[in-house]
Amino acid sequence: MRSISSLLPLSLILLSSLLILNTLAINSLHEAQHLQSSRRSRGRTKSPKSPLLPPPPSPSLTSPPPPPSPAGRNPQINLLTFADARLATVYPVIQKFKSTITSDPLNITASWVGSDICTYRGFFCDSPPDNASATAVASIDFNGFGLSAPSLDGFLDRLPDIALFHANSNFFAGTISSAVAALPYLYELDISNNLFTGPFPTAVLGMTGLTFLDIRFNSFSGAVPPQIFVQNLEALFLNDNQFMTNLPPNLANTRILYLTLANNKFTGSIPGSIFKAFVSLTEVLLLNNQLTGCLPYEVGMLNGAVVFDVGSNRLTGPIPWSLVCLEKVEQLNLGGNQFYGILPDLLCSGLGGLGNLVNLTLSGNYFTGVGRLCMDLIMNGVLDLTGNCIPGFPFQRPVQECAEFFAKPRMLCPRPWSYTYVPCTPFSGLIHGLAPTP
Repeated sequence: MRSISSLLPLSLILLSSLLILNTLAINSLHEAQHLQSSRRSRGRTKSPKSPLLPPPPSPSLTSPPPPPSPAGRNPQINLLTFADARLATVYPVIQKFKSTITSDPLNITASWVGSDICTYRGFFCDSPPDNASATAVASIDFNGFGLSAPSLDGFLDRLPDIALFHANSNFFAGTISSAVAALPYLYELDISNNLFTGPFPTAVLGMTGLTFLDIRFNSFSGAVPPQIFVQNLEALFLNDNQFMTNLPPNLANTRILYLTLANNKFTGSIPGSIFKAFVSLTEVLLLNNQLTGCLPYEVGMLNGAVVFDVGSNRLTGPIPWSLVCLEKVEQLNLGGNQFYGILPDLLCSGLGGLGNLVNLTLSGNYFTGVGRLCMDLIMNGVLDLTGNCIPGFPFQRPVQECAEFFAKPRMLCPRPWSYTYVPCTPFSGLIHGLAPTP
């Protein structure tokens, strides 16, 4: 039988083996628990439904967009500093109008940038009448800029402090807004030589502050309201449009100092009260219309007229001797009408003797004779009698044409005595059988 001492080393060996095996088992158990824990963790973060979809995008780090500006507000205005609130008010009006301009040959609008509106080309600032310390757009001068735009609506009528608006020789079109009537300070309006159409701009009627209106060289048409002739205007230029209306009876009551009606389609006769309307005018321009009837003797009372032009109408009858009273006249044009009769010596000697007459045009009528004293004016190139019916004169109408004219019934002029009446005293003693004063 083995002794206890011999068995002791073997027991130690077995005990050591058991300890090693126990340690390995514990390590294996920990590894198994760790593996299960990792699988559970991965199972919670992975999407089992769409394993092939890309990961969702990362949240944007940029700031959210600002809220939209209130209706009618330009956010750029908030970035500009204006010298006055009135300038800030018209800034978007100007910029909107600028966006409508289709042609700018002189590059005018290149200066319409920034808050210093008073330095924009064509814009001029001043203090408005209601506030001496304020600064506003007081006048506009676009004359000769050659700008093209389909309309001035939304621009002219949106300039609340405008006093002068001059825009001649451009290519502005459309009509004139009725809102112009609400401009309290506007006293000069010049839109001549443009492409405006439509009826007479009635918005100007009743504008008590308006003293200067120039709408010539456009394509306005229709009637001219009679009340415009008695409005408190100093200048009214209507020539070179397509107005078709009679000369109104109230023309005699006008206070207008400068009035032009030429190159339209005015009809009817020239009223005898014309001298009241035009007595202060230096230029009486009624040429190239459709005026009819006889020339009243009262035209001789236009003693301030330097130019009297009724050429290219349908006037007829003999020439009134009262024309000799136009002592300041330099240009007298009666050509292109249907005047007839004999040109009296008194007219030629009287007008020629005053020394002011430069041109007396009687061409294109049906005169049949001329006084001997008129020959001097013809020789000096002052008197033009071509295209008449004067026998023996060069460059006259064909005989047949003259015969046809005189074969037709002709209008009898009213007040036949008035055609030999001379209302001015220097020549009254030279006329035998002078008609009595009317």
